[in-house]
Amino acid sequence: MFRKLPLLTAAMLLFTGCTAQSPQEVKMDVFAMDTYMDLRVSAPDGNALLREASARITELEKTLSVTRPDSDISRINAAGGSPVPVSSDTAAILREALDIGAESGGALDITIYPLLRAWGFTTDTQQVPSGEEITSLLPAVDASAISLDGDTVTIPADAMLDVGALAKGYTSDAVISLFRENGAASAIISLGGNVQTLGTKPDGSLWTVGITDPFAPSEILGTLKVGECAVITSGNYERWFEEDGVRYWHILDPADGCPADNGLVSVTVVGESGLTCDALSTALFIEGTDKAAEHWRRRDDFEMLCVTEDGKILLTEGLEDCFTKQSDMPVEVLRRE
Repeated sequence: MFRKLPLLTAAMLLFTGCTAQSPQEVKMDVFAMDTYMDLRVSAPDGNALLREASARITELEKTLSVTRPDSDISRINAAGGSPVPVSSDTAAILREALDIGAESGGALDITIYPLLRAWGFTTDTQQVPSGEEITSLLPAVDASAISLDGDTVTIPADAMLDVGALAKGYTSDAVISLFRENGAASAIISLGGNVQTLGTKPDGSLWTVGITDPFAPSEILGTLKVGECAVITSGNYERWFEEDGVRYWHILDPADGCPADNGLVSVTVVGESGLTCDALSTALFIEGTDKAAEHWRRRDDFEMLCVTEDGKILLTEGLEDCFTKQSDMPVEVLRRE
C-alpha cells in the first residue's frame, strides 16, 4: 500500500505564490501509488525532466507495490522463506526500515502487512478483526527476522512485508535527485502530500508549507517557511473508518496489532531525506508523545511538529522561527536541553 496520509491542503498552499511561472518552470500531474502527485521544476528542459520523473515513479511503483504480483515486495512475500534477489531501490528502503525500526524500539515494523490486511486497510473493505485473529497474526510481526545480505532478502515463511510507510519518501528523494543531477535550479513535488523541495522558489523566496489540522482536515493549523527539504506528515485523520461509534485508523502499533493510540494525532517531520522523514513520521506517531521527544533528542538531522490528542502543538526548537500558527491550539517548544 502507498496511501501515506495526504497533506492536500498543505500541498496546495505550498504552491501558492508560484502562479506567475518563469519561462523555465513547468509542471505535471501524475497518478501513481494510489495518490495524485504534483511535480514542478525549473530547468533548461523541464518537460523532458518531468517525463523522466514520471517514468521513474512508475518504475518504483512496479518495484515496491505490495499488491502487484511481480513486484519485489510481492516476490519476497511469496517466497516461502527462500532468499529473493531484489533491486537496489528495494534494498535501500529495507535498510532504512530496519535502521529506523531498531532505533524506535520496533515502532516502525514493515512486517505489519498481515495485520493491515486483516483490518482491511489494504482494500476498500475495512473491518475490526477479532481478538483471536490479531493474536494469531502478531507472532509474525518481527522485523528483526528479516535478513538483508547485499541485495538479497530473506524473511520467515509466515512473514509478509509492506514498505508503504517509506515508499513515497524514497520516491521523492529519487525525483529530486533526478532534477538536481540534470541541472534543475528549483523544484517542488507533492506525492500525495509528501512534500519535498529543491532549492527555493523561482523568485528566490522560501517555500510556504501548510500543515493540516488533524481535528479539521479541511483547514491548516499553521505554515512552515522552508528551503530545500522534505516535509512529511503521518496522522490519524485521513485513512480511517468507524464502527459502533469507535474510530479506527491505519497506523497500527506492532506491539498489539491495533491502531496506535499513544497520545499523538499527527506528526510532521522536516529533514533532508524524504525516505528518513517518511519512516520517522510513522515511527514517532507510534512511539507517542514522550518517546517521540526522546527520539528527536537522540538525533540531529530532523525537526518535528506533533499534535497531541488533547489539542496541543509540540514544536521542536529548530522550527520555532519558521512556524506561523493559524489555529487556537497552544504551542509548546521542545528543546534539546
